[in-house]
Amino acid sequence: MNDRAIKLYGTEEPAPEQRVLTAGPVTATLENGMLRWIKIGEAEVIRAVAFLIRDRNWSTATPEITDLAIDESGGGFKVRFTARCPTLDGAFVWRGAFTGTPDGTVTCSGTGSPEGDGFQTGRTGFVILHPLAGFVGKKLAVEHVDGSVTRARVPAEIIPDQPWLLVRGLTHDPMNGVTATIRMEGDSWETEDHRNWTDASFKTYCRPLALPYPYKIAKGEEVRHTVTLKFSGKLPGKPAAAPGPVTVKLGAAKGRMPAVGLSVLPENSKAALKAAKLVKMAGVQHLNCRIDLRRRGWEKPLGDYARLAKETGAALVLEVIIPGKGKTAAEIGAAAKAVRAAKLRPVAVFVTPAAHLLSDPPGTPFPTGVPSYEELARETRKAFRNVRVGGGMMSNFTELNRTKPPKKTFDFISHATSGLVHAADDRSVMETLESVGYIIGSTQAMIGRTPYRIGPSNIGNSFNPYGADYTANPDNVRVTMARSEPRHRGLFGAAWHLGYLSQAAAGGLEAATVAAPVGDFGIAYAKLDHAQPWFDTAKGAKVYPLYHVIKGLAAAAGAKRVLAESSDTGRVRTVAWRKGKATHVWLANLRPVAVDVNLRGLATGKAQLFLLDETTFEDAARDPAFGDGTRAFKGRSLTLPPFAVARLDIAG
Repeated sequence: MNDRAIKLYGTEEPAPEQRVLTAGPVTATLENGMLRWIKIGEAEVIRAVAFLIRDRNWSTATPEITDLAIDESGGGFKVRFTARCPTLDGAFVWRGAFTGTPDGTVTCSGTGSPEGDGFQTGRTGFVILHPLAGFVGKKLAVEHVDGSVTRARVPAEIIPDQPWLLVRGLTHDPMNGVTATIRMEGDSWETEDHRNWTDASFKTYCRPLALPYPYKIAKGEEVRHTVTLKFSGKLPGKPAAAPGPVTVKLGAAKGRMPAVGLSVLPENSKAALKAAKLVKMAGVQHLNCRIDLRRRGWEKPLGDYARLAKETGAALVLEVIIPGKGKTAAEIGAAAKAVRAAKLRPVAVFVTPAAHLLSDPPGTPFPTGVPSYEELARETRKAFRNVRVGGGMMSNFTELNRTKPPKKTFDFISHATSGLVHAADDRSVMETLESVGYIIGSTQAMIGRTPYRIGPSNIGNSFNPYGADYTANPDNVRVTMARSEPRHRGLFGAAWHLGYLSQAAAGGLEAATVAAPVGDFGIAYAKLDHAQPWFDTAKGAKVYPLYHVIKGLAAAAGAKRVLAESSDTGRVRTVAWRKGKATHVWLANLRPVAVDVNLRGLATGKAQLFLLDETTFEDAARDPAFGDGTRAFKGRSLTLPPFAVARLDIAG
């Protein structure tokens, strides 16, 4: 067993190799058949150019690369390879050719076809990802397939549908004096706001969403695409230097820290009871407990939920999925009757019809007969007395953004997010944290002064709004649209959750619900129907690393938040608060390499350091109180090991 990989990622699957290529002033990273982080000087111009194959459930196939040849002579690069992409309905094979010339021009071509008949896909072809920094807020020229040009500005608020259709090319200025134009050939492209799904990008892709999917590509039918990126203006003379230390600066107190809660799914209700003591130790403020009236025996978990609330001391928020096919009052009334019979006393109830769990892409008709938000709020208040009534979506922000709730209808608004919708590689999953702040800002613009609770949110998916089911993951690897996500159990998961909760705190949210007591999203270890390396064999394993993050942030609920700014949020996320006379600063390294951090604005006084890294992983997994231990800290800088989480407790 590769213990280090398990500690960092929860899986022994090796991460794809990366190779930085240079073409004059331009750098690009070759990874698993795609070009990523294309930069001119220090400015990121394109986040990725990738020839992607998505299956009928919208999961992205992992390419098997062969015949790879790389030539870096003459001030540029040439890359050739073959990629075989296995899916549920057979494999698609394509041949890639990437070139970069000394003037910075980058060209990517892909040509391929299915191995056999019966191949179905949600999308096949080149996808271009545009980064958020240096793109959002910029002026943009959009060339359409008919040759016309639209002038626009990339919006800061997330828009639910595609801002630009029938696209042939896009032009913007990534830095002063430099213009970049990317042009696509071989199909018609359109652009969507990828932040809807927490991807840290805008996405330009082929095959319009208005066309039916999944669709078939016949054996022998060829897909041929070309993407070209060109620059003009005063180009920098050389690529950017490697980044230096990250600076974290503390400021004044502002606002309050949010409540922190966990999610309990019906199938995990009994297992969650076994972890009740650990949940109580974690000190979470609430538990989001779900019932689904479409399931036989849906009322059975209610007794477990009542016991769980009593044994943990956490408030209970009841999530109710109704079929939405009969009378709304009758369906909600049946849930309320069962809740009373179980002597369950929720502090809040959030009801959603099953139709709201599915995606309704732009250009497709919204299902008929679905209860309105107003009807849901009215009937829930009738059935459940003296509780707060929430609304929104139990699915992703995408669906909330496409079906906005009217203001002043609910006592709070909520939605979930997941980090594995479109990409499963380590960097993309961490980059989803870039979009969380935009999602929070866009939701607040939508709902006004209505209180805002985010979650249940996880790296993995509790269900799949975009296909028939989530992706099975029996091999414990990195796959999109999966429920079982190995990195949740590693230091990676602890760092991701700290980054997520830091965004919730900065956004001034009332509450954030992440993870669960046990299960695929658990904070406490329990045997599952699939392997959990190290945890299944280690003696005394009790909790995953993220347990200590949840416990630490739950203890901060209601405390005065202290402004904490990272000079590079792609590498280090931070959150801070003041409680009594002490200031607590949490830091997370989001990268697989060590990062040096310089601290600014720290109050004078004695400081203690808590560090969760690969050297303390085993102790942290065996001891739920491990986060209470600290050691003396002096100075104004520290080094965070890969995916490490640290806490500074500063007295005075």
